[in-house]
Amino acid sequence: MKIEGWRARWLIAFGFALLQVWARTLRFRIEDRPGLVAVPREVPYIGALWHNRLLLLPFALRRYLPQRDGAALISASRDGALLADVVHRFGFDVVRGSSSRMGATAILQLAEVLAVGRDVVITPDGPRGPCYELGAGIVFLAQKSGCAVIPMNMEYSSCWRLRSWDRFILPRPFSTVRLIFGPPHRVAETATDEEFEHERLRLQKMMMSLVKMR
Repeated sequence: MKIEGWRARWLIAFGFALLQVWARTLRFRIEDRPGLVAVPREVPYIGALWHNRLLLLPFALRRYLPQRDGAALISASRDGALLADVVHRFGFDVVRGSSSRMGATAILQLAEVLAVGRDVVITPDGPRGPCYELGAGIVFLAQKSGCAVIPMNMEYSSCWRLRSWDRFILPRPFSTVRLIFGPPHRVAETATDEEFEHERLRLQKMMMSLVKMR
């Protein structure tokens, strides 16, 4: 069923308020390996987080990295439209597209965001997976922009798992959230399909090295 008009606006407002209340019941522990929190923004990064952990990301970024802004890649689906409006309410811009099958237009838009010194955030196995399998789009973007990727992760002391393709994670109220920013990862230029696949797997392995709860 398509949700639009006042129903959509009400759902977005309710979701935004619920997410903030929910997040404030949680205890956050942060592991800032590249030192992003303590310094002003100097260079833009491509943030990468697996799809099943994205629920609290806008809240966490606004709370811990208020000095950084940018845009998130959100699916062009109907569900993505609702998520895009919630992300806007946290003060981030949105580029619509798919991280696994990212078109030239989306890559260009994200590259333009990076070119003016702002960050972008991508869930590289979204919007339909397979779970923990990194799509090619983020590799193309890193090569085109020359920007490093910051692998990110959220681990929860207690959570629920949805019966979705990625077993989407919902932290239980009053649980502990471990927010991890990994070290910057540089994607090398490639000349062959084999070299490109090597870089894709290298980035995927780096992201998975932060994941404990599968």
